[in-house]
Amino acid sequence: MAGDTKRAMANGAGQTVTSRARVLIYAAAPSEEPGAIEAAYHQISRDLAGTPGLLGNELLRAADDPAAFVVMSEWESLAAFRSWEDGAAHRGTTAPLRRYQRAPGTRPFGIYEVTATY
Repeated sequence: MAGDTKRAMANGAGQTVTSRARVLIYAAAPSEEPGAIEAAYHQISRDLAGTPGLLGNELLRAADDPAAFVVMSEWESLAAFRSWEDGAAHRGTTAPLRRYQRAPGTRPFGIYEVTATY
């Protein structure tokens, strides 16, 4: 992106920290397909290995709803995420999870347990 720069801020110790981006994708597991979210997550994560700017991702399961998940990916910057998102491979790579996506619940927060990490 033209003119895009990494934002930096001082942490409590006075060190400069580069701003990273975290992207959250909400998903719900259908009762007739146990393990579908986990399978889609692992397939996508293997396909994304080595993606420039992607620092890692985690699959989180809601502590109070075993069918509710969040995929949290961490990127070195918002620009790195946007570059990947705008690329040709984005839609095909993430397709296995797309049909399980859902908006978050009515509560303004959620408590999730880490289920898997790459």
